Amino acid sequence: MDNRQAIGSWLSGPRAAAENMGIDLGYPGEQLGLPQHGPGSVARFGRRLGGVAIDWMACQLIAYGLITGGDWAAAGNWTLALFAALAVLTVGTVGFTPGKRLVGLRVVSEAGGRLSFPRVLLRTVLLVLVVPALIWDRDGRGLHDRLARAVQVRI
Repeated sequence: MDNRQAIGSWLSGPRAAAENMGIDLGYPGEQLGLPQHGPGSVARFGRRLGGVAIDWMACQLIAYGLITGGDWAAAGNWTLALFAALAVLTVGTVGFTPGKRLVGLRVVSEAGGRLSFPRVLLRTVLLVLVVPALIWDRDGRGLHDRLARAVQVRI
């Protein structure tokens, strides 16, 4: 392998390098028995990020306007608390937050049903810590979803 091939494999990522070596990693969600495309397939990063952004902005506006009375400096901690409460209450009851619903996502257990309350609580605590949500497995699930045995799917 010459230098250009080595650099090219590094730039394209480990998945592309593995596939170039003949390793079949399958599609995201295949190991979980989920379809490759359409409803029930694993949600992609862009949709997940969009749902979180919508929820965060809504919580920030509520904290700014209703709780702190227009003080941006004090709104930060309230935003985090509202975001956590929103995630626990909505994912625990209907399986999605308002932001996830707007982008067409639902959080389900690996077995396909609703998450139990302890698993929703674990998932939310890890999500609020941010770092676990930035570490993904080969199915594209964040560590917070993997530890809670959850998966975000398209609806």
